Amino acid sequence: MSLSAAQSRAARGLLDWSQTELAARSNLSESTIRDFEKGRRVPAPNNLAAIQRALEAAGLEFIPENGGGAGIRFRERHT
Repeated sequence: MSLSAAQSRAARGLLDWSQTELAARSNLSESTIRDFEKGRRVPAPNNLAAIQRALEAAGLEFIPENGGGAGIRFRERHT
């Protein structure tokens, strides 16, 4: 599954993270996050993977497009 700019924005909204926060947690520049989310460019595959890993580490999971559209949500917590 490929992370979309909309999913990145939505994920930050769920976590209440700024672009600066996501950049720091994914070890990327803020301009990489900003340009990606504004549709100016698509980061290299390893950078997209770094963004996704940072968001997943924060407790989110990505929902693949399965007829209803791709999405993101909090991962179910098992207690």
